[in-house]
Order: sequence, then C-alpha cells, then structure tokens
Amino acid sequence: MFSRILVANRGEIAVRIIRACREMNISPAVVYSSADKGSLSVRLADSARFIGEAPAADSYLSIEKIVTAARAVEADAIHPGYGFLSENPLFVRACSEAGITFIGPSAESMEMMGDKVQARRTAEGAGVPVVPGSDRSLDSLDEAVGAAGSLGYPVMLKARAGGGGKGLRLIRSEKELKQSFVLTRGEAEASFGDSRVFLEKVVPRPRHIEVQILGDQFGSLVHLGERECSIQRRHQKIVEECPSPRVGVAFREALGEAALSVARASGYFNAGTVEFLVDGRSAAEVPPFYFLEINTRLQVEHPVTEMVYGVDLVKEQIRIAAGEPLKLQQERLGPRGAAVECRVYAEDPANDFFPSPGTVSTLLEPAGPGIRNDSGVFQGATIPVDYDPLISKLVAWGEDRAEALQRMRRALREYKVTGVATTIPFFRGLFRHPDFLKGDLTTEFLDEHALLDTLGRTANDEVDAAVIGAALDYYFKASQTPSSIVHRPSSPWRRDARGRGLRSGPWNFKK
Repeated sequence: MFSRILVANRGEIAVRIIRACREMNISPAVVYSSADKGSLSVRLADSARFIGEAPAADSYLSIEKIVTAARAVEADAIHPGYGFLSENPLFVRACSEAGITFIGPSAESMEMMGDKVQARRTAEGAGVPVVPGSDRSLDSLDEAVGAAGSLGYPVMLKARAGGGGKGLRLIRSEKELKQSFVLTRGEAEASFGDSRVFLEKVVPRPRHIEVQILGDQFGSLVHLGERECSIQRRHQKIVEECPSPRVGVAFREALGEAALSVARASGYFNAGTVEFLVDGRSAAEVPPFYFLEINTRLQVEHPVTEMVYGVDLVKEQIRIAAGEPLKLQQERLGPRGAAVECRVYAEDPANDFFPSPGTVSTLLEPAGPGIRNDSGVFQGATIPVDYDPLISKLVAWGEDRAEALQRMRRALREYKVTGVATTIPFFRGLFRHPDFLKGDLTTEFLDEHALLDTLGRTANDEVDAAVIGAALDYYFKASQTPSSIVHRPSSPWRRDARGRGLRSGPWNFKK
C-alpha cells in the first residue's frame, strides 16, 4: 500500500480524498495555487506545495509542476480527483515515467474512451446501442450540414474530446447549425485543445442515467447500480439520485451488463462511469437506451452511490491502483434505500445563476440522520473567481426516496450561508415541486417547467426577506438600547429626532 498520496486537485474533492487517505493510514499531501493558499484542503493535508498562480493553466493543469511537487513530497501515487488533469493520458504517462502511480485507469483506456467517436465505435463493437450520429469528425460546415440533413433535426453538435457540458449545442435547424459550427469548434479548442466535432441525433425527452463501475487490474469488473442525473442546467448536472426512481430490477440488470460490456471492450480498470440516454417516452420495463460516453474518473456525484451501496469508492480506487484484487462480488451488490444529492454553488439564482465569488461570512452546515455534506469551505473561506464555484455536495439518504427527499428538505432549511449568494434557495423550491416528487424527470425538466426563472425569482424574494428580517430585528433591539449605543458608527441604522429608524450603509432592499 502507498505511504503518501498527492492530491492533484482542490476544493471539496481534495478534502474528500484526504479523509479517505487518513482512514487508510496514508499520509495525504496537496498542491495549491495562489487562490487556494488558505483553503481547507491545505489546512487538512500533512504537506502542501505551491504550484503557481490562480489560472488553472499555471497551476492545476501543469503536468510538470504537479509531478515535481509529487517528487518533492515523496509521494508514491497521485490522485487526480475529477476535472483538471483527471482524464489526460499525457498526465498518466508522465506519472509512470516519474515512477509514481496514477490512481485511475490506463492511458490507453483513457485515450480510447476520451475520444467520443472512438468510444461510440467501442460500444457498438461490444453490442451496446449508441445514439444515431456521425461516425467521424466533421471538418467543414458543408460536411456538418450534410450529416445533419441525413440524421434529421434536431441534433446535438458535440466536441469529440468534450465533457462537462462544454463544446455542446442543441441544433434545431440548418440556420442554427451554420451559426454554431465555428463557435462550437472554437469552444472545443479552448476547453480541450481539440477542435474536432461530430453530430448525434437528439433522443426525445431523454433521461440521463449512468452506471458506476469498478474494475481491478486482473480483469474483475462489477457495477454498483445506476444514478439518475436528468436534472441539468445548461447540460450540467445539478441533482443526482441513486437508485433512479424509474429503473426496476430488469432495467438495472440490462444497464449494468451494457456498462460492463463497454468496460471489458476497453480494457478498463479502476473507477469509471458509463453514461446512457434513455427514451423518456417509453413505459416499457426495459425502455430503449443508448450509450452516451464513459467518464474515466471519479464522478462528482459518487457519494449517492456510496450511501446506497455501502462502498467507499475512493478507497477502492486506491486499493486497485496499489495492485490489490477487487473483493466486491456482483451477486452481493444491491441498493439499500435511496439517496439524493444537490450541488450547492456560490451562484445567484436570481441573476441567471451568475457566479458569486467572495468570503463566506456565515456557515451553518446541516447534519443529523442520513445527511452527508462534502464541503470544501469553512466560515471565513474565500470562494475564488478563478474556478468552479462549488461550495459543497449535500446528500440525503433514506429507507426510500420519500424519506431521502424529506431529509433533504430538512437539511436545506438548516443550511445557512452568507457573504455569497448560493443555490440553496433554488433547491428548496425544486425539492417541493410536485412533478419532481413524482420522479417524472427528463433532461428538459427545468426548461419545461420554467424553473430556472420562477425558482430564481423565489430565491431572490427569500434572500430579500431574510435581509429585511435581520435588519428589522436589529432595529427592534436597537430601539430598546441606549441612544449612545444606537448611534455608534458601525450601526447600519440611526434614529432621527423623533426616534424613527433611518437606514444608512450598504443596504439595498428590492421589491
């Protein structure tokens, strides 16, 4: 087993990996940029190495700096978390050349499945259905127009090396394709260093369902059921569930076997996620489903699977990378209860979910039965403008979905963050929506119900009400206090000659 692991990441996932290392008696080390000098992960690790300024290209995306840091702290292995270099085969090879174990799949599997067109071919070869689409890159607008005409609109224009909702556009007409082709190629180049794109036919009212897999280096593979990931904003998941409220035993077995078939065909080991689109119109026990992609890393939403299946995926990753055989047996793996996760971001729902960087001035985190909050911040921490503004992943578990959702609603009421706007008020509304409670979900759910707009306004009202309530409470207490205290300069309120409260300071009450 490893003696020291370097975590090549930041935020809540770095904290999550550090804690797994502690429980395995492995010394955790981290890297950090100038924006993360005082971060929670730096505070918790045994050692921390500065690797550059805030832009990711100068720090968390620098293979050379991270490998140098690993050598400096004498790490046996590197855990990449997710994002940044986690799916970069060049990083895997650089680790190998340095004599450091990469905690993840092989560079060869990563290359095969990271290329979306090649991944489609691999899935087809394994007998797994894929979404109808182009079987190669589209190098010109004329080629794209011809392919879209053959498939029929609407289509998805996708980056061949894409992921995370980037380099992805819904195209409803030839006019939209002509407007978006160059833009999508440019976004793909900027995000992945690869401008190649391809097309896929749009699946009607799709559900986004993914299967968690684990495999060792001796050929053993298992799956840990499915996650429902249909609640998305701009192609980004924001709510995940395990198990899916619309997947029964027969469908779970079919999805699991399809996922394992793709994994076997690519020689996959370590943790990964095979993603599928499901025809949301079908009421069949096993509805039509199509391979979408495989993420060759740990997923953001892995905690919901851990809560339901009782498996620590990060520890399993570490054991597999250390060369240990997989001890899990498929016939003994099954779901217990249900779990749901929401991603709490420092974003303003009332302002089109615009990022809200700043300092967390108040932080009251939920706890109690069935609640898990994977957080990367603390009271007084700064949410930098340079990275994804994820504060935490809030997870609720219950004996069934109804109890999990009830616990989630309770936890969201307890969760208090000030200093930055957050998505907490938005989720308070979402988890009470009647169609959500029914489990009637598709990737178009938020748009179909106009919830990004309506719940955004509700969130704004809730924030204003909280601010006004706090201000009025302050004024009430001040009115019972001697005037020498009421008039101190730090008070946002003062009183006129008749004793009436007058506002001063930075308050801004919206109607």
